Amino acid sequence: MRLLWQLLAVAAVAFLGGQAAFAVQDNPWLTLALGLLTVVISVFVYRWVVRRTEKREVTELAWKGATAATSWGTLLGVGLFALVIANITFLGGYQVHGLGSPMSALGLVGFMGAAAVTEELMWRGVLFRIIEERAGTWISLGLTGLAFGLVHMANPHATLWGAIAIAIEAGGMLTAAYIATRSLWLPIGLHFGWNIAGSALFGTEVSGNGTPPGLLDATMSGHTLVTGGGFGPEGSIYSVVFCVIATVVFMWIARRRGRIVPVRRRDARPATAATPPR
Repeated sequence: MRLLWQLLAVAAVAFLGGQAAFAVQDNPWLTLALGLLTVVISVFVYRWVVRRTEKREVTELAWKGATAATSWGTLLGVGLFALVIANITFLGGYQVHGLGSPMSALGLVGFMGAAAVTEELMWRGVLFRIIEERAGTWISLGLTGLAFGLVHMANPHATLWGAIAIAIEAGGMLTAAYIATRSLWLPIGLHFGWNIAGSALFGTEVSGNGTPPGLLDATMSGHTLVTGGGFGPEGSIYSVVFCVIATVVFMWIARRRGRIVPVRRRDARPATAATPPR
């Protein structure tokens, strides 16, 4: 039942915040403000519902080190996406025509911030963490990654390949970042940095959602495996390759730190997945 209550609590905030942002999407300042408000409310709601249902300190969302971990994650996310764009540009698949819409980019900061936080709380904080306690790290990683990819099949320009790419990139890399640190702040920053680079900075599609204009007025053309087609650069083979490399590094760190949870036997005590970072 705790999985259901936690998921419903965060999902409710995500839904209401998303509807509010959609209603004021033509006003970037209001979009930014509502996005940031959704971020704050979702964090406090997650901490409250986990404490109520699990009777413990919410160590995976501890305040100590939150700013540094989120900042480093954001920089890493932006850097990884920039590498993808650099490789696509080298092959002639990304062209910049000038300045896009700075105000639209401002609104995207709030929207993408809310999306990154609520999705990480639901997928890594609730689903992966609770499933991992019984099924172990590897099974939970596979199951939640696959589910995350399938959910994106509902996006407007989604393709099967795009869903597979998202399952590998986000379902793999973001979950691995959580496993390595046992903190949600790094994957939140990583998720935000990746999305904000694709939308607000480089002006590309994000998961086929028809993203509004970003800071740069740019277009993409070329083979779908290179550019990602209508799904955006997340469907590029470069995104898959770079995110797989990041996933391997994070899982290597997790293994070195002893943070891989084995499959729980029936007579075993529950594994403590959300231990404080070492």
